[in-house]
Amino acid sequence: MNFSEKDILQIEEKGITSKEVEEQIEIFKRGNIKVDITEAATTGNGISKIESAEKHELIEFYDTEKDKHEILKFVPASGAASRMFKSLHNFADEFDPERHELREYIDGTGDKDLRHFFNHIEKLPFYEHALKKTRKNHSGYDDLSHDAQYKLLVKTILESDGLFLSNLPKGLVPFHKYGTHIATAFEEHLLEAAKYLEVNGVAKLHFTVAEGDKEKFQGEWKEIQERVEEKTGVKFEIEYSYQDPKTDTIAVNNDYEPFRTEEDDLFFRPGGHGALIENMNQLDEEIVFVKNIDNVVTEDALQNVVDHKKMLGGKLFQVQKKVFNYLEILEKGNVSSEKLNEIQAFLNDELFIKGSSNEDLFVEYLKEKLHRPLRVCGMVKNEGEPGGGPFLVKDKNGEISLQIIEGAQIDNDNPEQAKTAREATHFNPVDIVCSLKDHKGEAFDLHEYVDEEMSFIADKTKDGKPLKALERPGLWNGGMAKWNTIFVEVPVETFNPVKTVSDLLKESHQPR
Repeated sequence: MNFSEKDILQIEEKGITSKEVEEQIEIFKRGNIKVDITEAATTGNGISKIESAEKHELIEFYDTEKDKHEILKFVPASGAASRMFKSLHNFADEFDPERHELREYIDGTGDKDLRHFFNHIEKLPFYEHALKKTRKNHSGYDDLSHDAQYKLLVKTILESDGLFLSNLPKGLVPFHKYGTHIATAFEEHLLEAAKYLEVNGVAKLHFTVAEGDKEKFQGEWKEIQERVEEKTGVKFEIEYSYQDPKTDTIAVNNDYEPFRTEEDDLFFRPGGHGALIENMNQLDEEIVFVKNIDNVVTEDALQNVVDHKKMLGGKLFQVQKKVFNYLEILEKGNVSSEKLNEIQAFLNDELFIKGSSNEDLFVEYLKEKLHRPLRVCGMVKNEGEPGGGPFLVKDKNGEISLQIIEGAQIDNDNPEQAKTAREATHFNPVDIVCSLKDHKGEAFDLHEYVDEEMSFIADKTKDGKPLKALERPGLWNGGMAKWNTIFVEVPVETFNPVKTVSDLLKESHQPR
């Protein structure tokens, strides 16, 4: 590929090389590689269902162990709220109260969420603020028809002379209205973290944010710090990071040539949440809980979430202890055949790693399989929510392991693969706890455990022209493909994402 001097300068400013860009272009030409799912992971076959007595034991074990570890909560929080308010933007642009009735407009869109929104609008945490602002901005508001009032109210929620909520990062949108205050998702993450992350009176959190949003989060923390620390009795250490520009990927046109802007510059796009493996790799902590910014609950429902977080953490400590013990035994040498068989049974039966090794290299094989980052992932019974699912997957070397797989990675043109995908009983709510250091306390280089072939090509547009975009292997998909994995069932009540503004009207987001 012949890049101009201007191109090479632009590439180097990203912190990457021309060779890396050429390798990305080759991935476009190769196309998406579909995974080979052998079975859906189900209860008793890849997913553990933990009964009440064991759950309490794991919670107690977590509470006993946690003070011996450096623990942090990692929250991907770079998402903007604009997508959350998409249907309201459409409404504000299209609805004319002088020409249509609201009911007719909603019937025409077929948008059930929008109907629910207007039927229960007064339950929104920011409704009273929006109403007050609308009346202030529009002196004749109370004399208008209901439909015209709704139009102005929505515009106030969205626009810069109103609340401008769709311009915020999602983490700073008001989510829950309490008697004394309104809480954002950011605040709810802090309250949750205080209940299971606190070590020596301190809870540590790391938010990955969009450039330009760090100051907004810091401003919110300044506003709420006194209230949150007083309520929890915990001090917080809060870190922020951005998605590194060197993780951006080149876009191409339909002829697989680099896509160029109207200024004839190469066009790079953010590499998706898989690029955050770079941010995670920079962490100093050993134990890291991962949870998305929009998945929070109200304070009255918090204990159930906390109990299950501790259960997952207790399971991680339990398995970690076993892995570290086996690695120490293997490194000492002269291991009995009975002990080797026990370790292989652990790999097969608890980590669901099914593979084979040359007999002469068997000890090295066991070491290599055990010496990996470890994650315990909560899985929720599938009730029609979108998201990846847990599967047993065969890699190109014939080894089978537990993986979280997105629908786009499955070869639905293959009847057997499509049938296996339909047998999935659970989905991934992104409720993960990770162990990032080995038995000697040394940090893993997480780049070594990414399956680069799980990158994903998507069709997008720029300036009205079609392009192909490359997303890096998803953070909990290909980004953690070579980790050791345990799946544990968690109740659906622990999963309360806010994808649209109407989700804030669900009972689970209405404080009691």
